[in-house]
Amino acid sequence: MTVNWTQPPDTPSAANNSEFHMHQEHAHERPHRHHYDAEMLDVEEALERILTFFAPLPAVDVPLLEALGQVLAEPLVAPINIPPLDNSAMDGYALRAADLVGADGDSPVELRVIGHIPAGTVSDQTVIRGTALRIMTGAPVPDGADTVVAFEDTDEVDRRDAGGSMDSVKVKLAAEDGENIRSAGEDVRIGETVLEVGVVLRASGLGVAASLGMVTVPVMRRPVVAVLATGDELLEPGEAHEPGKIYNSNNYSVAASISALGGVPRVIGVARDTEASVEEALVLALDADMVITTAGVSKGDYDFVKDVLARRGEIALWSVRMRPAKPLAFGALDAPDGRRVPHLGLPGNPVSALVAFEQFARPAIRVMMGKDLAPRPTVEAILDDPVTNFDGRRVYARVVVYRKNGEYHARTTGNQSSGVLTSMARANGLAICPDDRARLNAGETATVQMLDWPEDVF
Repeated sequence: MTVNWTQPPDTPSAANNSEFHMHQEHAHERPHRHHYDAEMLDVEEALERILTFFAPLPAVDVPLLEALGQVLAEPLVAPINIPPLDNSAMDGYALRAADLVGADGDSPVELRVIGHIPAGTVSDQTVIRGTALRIMTGAPVPDGADTVVAFEDTDEVDRRDAGGSMDSVKVKLAAEDGENIRSAGEDVRIGETVLEVGVVLRASGLGVAASLGMVTVPVMRRPVVAVLATGDELLEPGEAHEPGKIYNSNNYSVAASISALGGVPRVIGVARDTEASVEEALVLALDADMVITTAGVSKGDYDFVKDVLARRGEIALWSVRMRPAKPLAFGALDAPDGRRVPHLGLPGNPVSALVAFEQFARPAIRVMMGKDLAPRPTVEAILDDPVTNFDGRRVYARVVVYRKNGEYHARTTGNQSSGVLTSMARANGLAICPDDRARLNAGETATVQMLDWPEDVF
């Protein structure tokens, strides 16, 4: 079984390549124009060209719970020690190890109990020879004590059950200095850099920030991505169905994909099949960090997206050597504030839109979030069904990957038409047939780009 975590060739890592960062610093402000180019590009070429339009977004301070999955923009430096004082690692008795020399179950050492220390309380008592303080987990170790003995290593339970005095306790074993004590600064020392710039904040990282008393953390801002569908045939879910109409699924699948990556989708709605409607809707999207449209990028009579893009900005590419999702318009729109807003025009067929999103929008969003490209992991899987490539384009076939006899296998999800959205919904991966292969036969091994990483398989 082979699992690969490689990124496409010749694609820079947004988080690890300093030259790329310098190149991107003013990506949205570049004065030059890419000339419209109708040549069909391969996937890697198209991605490389697209990524030149993107750079990490500015840093913002956000509340801890809003920072999950975001990239730390400044080092997290500890203002305090954690723990701040020596504290007990368990419920028990704080005492002197020297008092327990020779103690065992047959010859326990009896000590006078001089008090009790709950968690969160600093005792003003001092442990001296022959004494102990009852202490709870996390409570600061009192002066004079150098070890903690657990309740179960004393006669406390037996004494309490028998109704005996709790003014003393018998310890049934010897102990060493420092036993069951967590030292001040054991986890974090004041002034220490706890988390470096570029770390993606997981639950544990947010817990560390909280343990340092932080209310907010500085992170790379989440990109706001405007989402716009086009087409006279589109109805919104909930509207009465009409002959010749279909419900708008693209806005929802694309917006959900943006959210899953940590971006902020802003659904503009639906533009109708007129140049004026498309232009009006795109103008509403210009305050976003990126615009994603679906449909209107092919050669039809009513495909106006690329025309508006060319007039209000520039087209950097159109047409990629892949199936599904050959028609793909990408460029930049000129915003009133002088920014260049990247615009990705996805095909209208719902599977094409999602496959193109995976290959191009996902990396772009990761760059804006300050993350490395981290392409989807791939596995080598034995095909149950053939994958046909009849026009020399890279094919992304929707498959279910499963494990059998210690090997990965992949079966297609039925009808592979780009309009059959259920073929994508049922898939956990995309089996790739290279553009120079006319067919991958059943029984052959294919590289599968994993869309999901199901626990029952891996």
